Amino acid sequence: MTNPSPEFSIVIPICNEEENIPLLYKQLVQVMEGICAGARNAEYCFEIILVDDGSTDGSWELIRDLNAKDHRVKGISFSRNFGHHVALTAGLDYAQGRAIILMDGDLQDPPEEIPKLLSEFRKGFDLVYGIRGERNDPVMKKVSSHLFWWILRKFSGVDIPGGQTMLRILSRRLADALKGMREQARFIHGMMAWTGFNTTTVAVQHNPRKRGISKYDIPRMFKLAFHAVSSFSTVPLRLATYMGLFSSLVSLIIGLFFVSKKIFLGIPVIGFASVIVAIFFVGGIQLLVLGMFGEYIGRTYQEVQKRPLYIIRESLS
Repeated sequence: MTNPSPEFSIVIPICNEEENIPLLYKQLVQVMEGICAGARNAEYCFEIILVDDGSTDGSWELIRDLNAKDHRVKGISFSRNFGHHVALTAGLDYAQGRAIILMDGDLQDPPEEIPKLLSEFRKGFDLVYGIRGERNDPVMKKVSSHLFWWILRKFSGVDIPGGQTMLRILSRRLADALKGMREQARFIHGMMAWTGFNTTTVAVQHNPRKRGISKYDIPRMFKLAFHAVSSFSTVPLRLATYMGLFSSLVSLIIGLFFVSKKIFLGIPVIGFASVIVAIFFVGGIQLLVLGMFGEYIGRTYQEVQKRPLYIIRESLS
């Protein structure tokens, strides 16, 4: 006799979080058992899917131990690090619940906030975002995060709430829609917003990270921002056109200025330095434009290869 499908699937990407996993498990189980208390088949009301994204510490061993003592804990171990958003994708692929809860494994978004999201979710929304009321991070992380979300909302072409955490609840039909999107360049936040399902937001507590280190430093944040914008918009390509027009206009104005000096004022054009500056200016724009084109061509090349999004080394059910 097969076990009934769970009501909830909690998907958590893990990358070198051995210090957080025991406490995360304890708090999460306590919250979910409270939610499922009195439910029919309460023993199978929820499942926890921990996706090990190529950890180099003892994270996978801890996941194995939890799976051995609690059948509700499932594990997926990648052959290498495939990235945060790919790990989320794998968790969604394997989730069986009618509602899927996504969260990170660093405990900055506490499991105790899940009932708040669930209260809104039960009103009929397909996606309930957790929004940070106050971000408890270093100043530079706050600044880079604010700039990151501003860039996305301005240039991505999709309506993405700013300040969102990974903590959220989505419906089965939204999860199935995401499972049908198999592009290599994955940005889960944008993919969810792109589907157009009915969404709402809930303010949640954001704790400072007490153990481990953040996987998103400032360079990675900006890399992710460009990755997200280029995945959902052709704005960078249009920007190349605007920069070309701007460069031509500036060159025309400078050219007219020097011609007028020669014709009307008789001042000779002494030009070695100005020529060098103009060459470097135009050359820099050309290289930038070529880089933008190369980014889109590279994305097309990756899609044509049709490689799997991830490779599983080991799974625990």
